Formats: sequence, C-alpha cells, structure tokens
Amino acid sequence: MFSKTVTYLICLLFFAQAIKAQRIAADTTQPEGKLLEILYADRLNFITVDSLHRYTSLAGKVKVKQDKTFFYADSAILNEIDNSLEAFDNIHINDADSVHTYAQYLKYLGKEKRAYLNKKVKLTDGKGTLTTEELVYDVTLKIGTYVNGGKLVNKQTVLTSMEGNYYGDTKDVLFRRNVRLVDPEYTIITDTLQYNTGTEIANFTSPTTLTDTSGRIIKTREGFFDRKNKKGMLFKRSVIDDSSYTFTADEMAFDDSTKLSEFRGNAVYRGKDTAEGFDMIANNIKTDRKKDILLATEKPILLIKQGKDSIFIAADTLYSARLADLIKTRRVPVIRDSTNALDSTKRQADSTTKYFEAYYNVKIFSDSLQARGDSLFYSLQDSVFRLFTNPVVWAQENQITGDTIYLYLKNKKPERLQVFENAMAISRVDSTQYYNQVKGNTINAFFVDGKINFLRAKGNAENVYYGQDELKKFIGVNKSSADLIDILFDDGKAKQVTFQRNLDGTMYPMRQVNHEEIRLRGYKWLNAIRPKSKYEILVN
Repeated sequence: MFSKTVTYLICLLFFAQAIKAQRIAADTTQPEGKLLEILYADRLNFITVDSLHRYTSLAGKVKVKQDKTFFYADSAILNEIDNSLEAFDNIHINDADSVHTYAQYLKYLGKEKRAYLNKKVKLTDGKGTLTTEELVYDVTLKIGTYVNGGKLVNKQTVLTSMEGNYYGDTKDVLFRRNVRLVDPEYTIITDTLQYNTGTEIANFTSPTTLTDTSGRIIKTREGFFDRKNKKGMLFKRSVIDDSSYTFTADEMAFDDSTKLSEFRGNAVYRGKDTAEGFDMIANNIKTDRKKDILLATEKPILLIKQGKDSIFIAADTLYSARLADLIKTRRVPVIRDSTNALDSTKRQADSTTKYFEAYYNVKIFSDSLQARGDSLFYSLQDSVFRLFTNPVVWAQENQITGDTIYLYLKNKKPERLQVFENAMAISRVDSTQYYNQVKGNTINAFFVDGKINFLRAKGNAENVYYGQDELKKFIGVNKSSADLIDILFDDGKAKQVTFQRNLDGTMYPMRQVNHEEIRLRGYKWLNAIRPKSKYEILVN
C-alpha cells in the first residue's frame, strides 16, 4: 500500500513538472506576463479539451503566483494556453504586500496582468479601504477601476461615487459622478474629486460644495482641502457662506485649526446682520474667525449699509474686530453720554458689536456727507466716526476742518458733528467765489434729515459773513469776533448769525474790501480733494 502511494506521488510530481516545462516553453511566445505558477491546492485536476484548451482545476486553499503577486481562493481554474485564471469564493490578491484585494469572483488575464473582480470587492493599501461590486485591477500599473458605484473608507472619512480609479503607486483615488465625502466635521459634494489616502488631501476640479458642522458652506470650482490638517486653498471665484456673512474672492486660503484665512483678488465680504450691516471689498483680506478680526489691504472699501444712502469708506488699510475685546486692553471713551465715566473697565459691550479702524488716506462718501482724514475709528455701538490728523468734512456747500472731528450718526445719517482745536467751517455762497467762514477752538454742528441745521463756534470765535437781501443781492461782508458764534442754516445754507459776549466786528461794503485778505487765518478751500461720488471711492 505504501509503495503504491509513493508511486502515485512521484507520478503526480513528474506530471506537474512536465506541465510546467510546457508552459515555460510557451512563455517564450508570450512576453507580456510571466506564467501563472501553482503553489498549492488541496486537489488538482488536469483537463485537456484539445490543443487550444488545457485547464488545471484547483480546489481547497488555492495559492497561485505571478511575479510578486499572489492569488488565493477556495477554488480556481487555470487556463494554461492563454495564461488566465478564474477563481471563486474568498479571493485574495496580494500585490507585492502593498495592495490587497478581496472578492468572491475573479477573472485574471496573465498576459495583460489585469484582474476582473466581482461580488463584495474590497481593495486596501493599509491607509484606505475601497469597496464595490465590480472592479478591474491592473497589476502592472497598480490601477483599480470601478464604474457601478464604490465606497472608500479612510479612517473617519467616507467617500462614495459612481465611478472611480485607484492608483496604488501614489495612493490616489480619482472619484467621478455623484461624489460625496463625509467625515465627522465636513461634507463635500462634487462631480470630480481626487483624494490621497496617505496625505488625506482632496483636490477639486469641478463645481464643489463643502459644508462643515457649524453650517458654513463653501462653494468652489477648483482647489484642494487637507482634511488631516484642516487647511484649504480655493480658486476661480469661490464663495464662503456663513451664518453671519458671505465671502467671495478669486483665491482663498483657510486654516480651520487656527481659524485664520486669507482672501485675494476682488475679495468681497458681505455682512448679513441688518441692524449692524456692513460690507468690505479689497484685493486682500485676512481674517481671524476666532477673534472675529478683518484686516483689509490693497484698495480696501468699507460699506456701511443704510438703505439708499450707504456710507463708503476707503483707506490704505482697514481693520475690524470685536469692541468687547478692545475695551479689555484699551481705554475707549464713551462720548454719547457725557455723564458716564470714560473708564472702559466699567463699560459693557455686546460680544458681536464691531469697531473699525482705517489708516492713511481715509476717504468717506455718502450722498449727504463726505470726509477725508489720515486715520479713523468707528464703532457700531455708538455710531460715531472719529477722524484724526487734518480731517475734513463736507456737507452740501459746507466744509469743516480741525485737528480732530467726531461725526455722530443716527439711523446712519449725520446727526451731530464736534470739532476740536483749530476748528473752522467754510461755506460757499451760492455759486459765487465768496465764502462764509467761522472759526473757533471748538465747533458743534447739528443736522436735520442729513443737512446741517445749526452750528456753534466757541472760544476765540471769528466770523466772515456775506449778507444778502431778499433778492439774494449782496449788501456787504461782515468780519466779527466773539466768545461764541451761532449760525442757523436753511436747506444747508447759512441764513442767520448770532454773536454772544465780547462782540467786535465791522461791516464792509462789497466793493471796498479785498475778499482774499479778509479771509480768516487758516482758510483753505479743499473742494479739489473732496470725494465726488462713490465710484471715485471705489476706483481711486
């Protein structure tokens, strides 16, 4: 009995070696791929149909090899002529220990080194796992392709699409048609997306929508997102829509780990708060979402929305942040209510209330008022513009200058104006070259419906006033001084002048005075630098 068994094994070994020798000889005419080599099976069965059809049937713990690729299955049929393999149940392809693929059915073409897998297909590279019902895998190129739906799981990130290509060498997956990426913090929906299972970077090349758990929505047509480090770069006029604002720009860079962002190229910030609404435009805007900071440079524009008469502000640099954070570090006087102490530590500020600072070449335009200055501070809490260093304010035909100017708004229209030190108001008389002038240490002016209604100059006050009769013919020019001078306006034009205490003045006939010499010291008509329209603000 023993000798029969030994004889059977020797014959079987001889027969297998003969088959192998035949296949090696056949390989000389098939250089595309090496012959499939049987390493193990519980049972072997050799079937020869004709000279073109010779098969080896394998069953039980099947193990086949080609180069560095190993095939495992419960059963398989090896075609020796065309060097192909058909395998069934519990299939495992180990491609050089770098890519592992599993399925319930396999058709493998050894010449082309291409595998066709069906039923519960799973491909993994140690970083991510791709599952689908049908997959074509090219062993040479290490490329897997599916066209009837697939899912990739990479740690906590899940990507699904109708079509996809997996690239084993780079660990990239190119998803197409109905692509969806979901993880605990983000959801991305697009039509084409490239994702790397090692770096966890997603590249977008088609219209894409990214939504995070805070409700922020990002729309782009091109860019990338580093899911691991929570950083992204977006191009082609992308849009960010948050609960309180929208951002649009040619290019965007954001870091959700630090909450820092940068927006370049025609960047537009639009606030959604109707009570404290404002927009910002610039070629470069940097933001800190953690501290609610905006820093705009490269021709920035601030637009404070107030119906039809919005206020446009331009400067070299615009800065905005929370007033509640500012008063923790800096004394900000309360100027609306003089009974309050000017100690910012005793103040309360809404955490959402913002303030703005503008630096260098500040310009302001609205239909009812224009201004210029070197720097500006404005708070949405008290609605007061603070203009510093050679500020100028224009209202209709009136020009007001001084060292520092406070402009109060009510319902976002001029309500009151305070000028400190070297205060001077000049107004053109109709369309003539004559100018009414008033000067003092301080000037207070009040507005009605956006037009100047009353003005008071106090402290060493001086005045030059051109008198007119009912037909608007000039009757003379008065130059006077007093402790206090009040001017009443009608439709934005000076109509009545009142002097209080220590009045000293002279009325001159129009033809007996040099109108340039009679001007007050410091007179300077600055209409040439006055912003003429919102378009001038936007362009220059």
